[in-house]
Amino acid sequence: MARPKPETFDKHKTVAENRRARFDYHIEDKFEAGLALQGTEVKALRAGEATIAESYAEVRDGEVWLINANIPEYSHGNRLNHEPRRPRKLLLHAREIGKLFGAVERKGMTLVPLSVYFNKTGRAKVELALAKGKQAHDKRASVKERDWKRDKARIMRDRA
Repeated sequence: MARPKPETFDKHKTVAENRRARFDYHIEDKFEAGLALQGTEVKALRAGEATIAESYAEVRDGEVWLINANIPEYSHGNRLNHEPRRPRKLLLHAREIGKLFGAVERKGMTLVPLSVYFNKTGRAKVELALAKGKQAHDKRASVKERDWKRDKARIMRDRA
């Protein structure tokens, strides 16, 4: 029998984070995916240079691809440097790819990268979320709830 996956992933060094995704989407499920990278991309990531703010993932021909993620060229790279915004293959199990494909096709969900990080073994990973877009009124409710939590914490701190 398969071992259940842990809720939180083993993040050691976070390189890039998509903070806007939690505001724009309802996060349903999270997956940890490996990244198929070229040599200079790994060096650029280790230097802490990457942005995934406008990126997304899509299932194409039974494979998952990370689209529009920006890993800038490595400063000490030579003529074999990588292209900054090329599509990058995400490494997932076949069963996970099938689950993602079904959710995107049938339920109209979106694959959004939440963060890029290195795990304890030094491998580059992407925290991928299966998400549904929020409406404008949902975003207003999120802002209202966040403000109330902040005010509540301030009130509790003043009373103590």
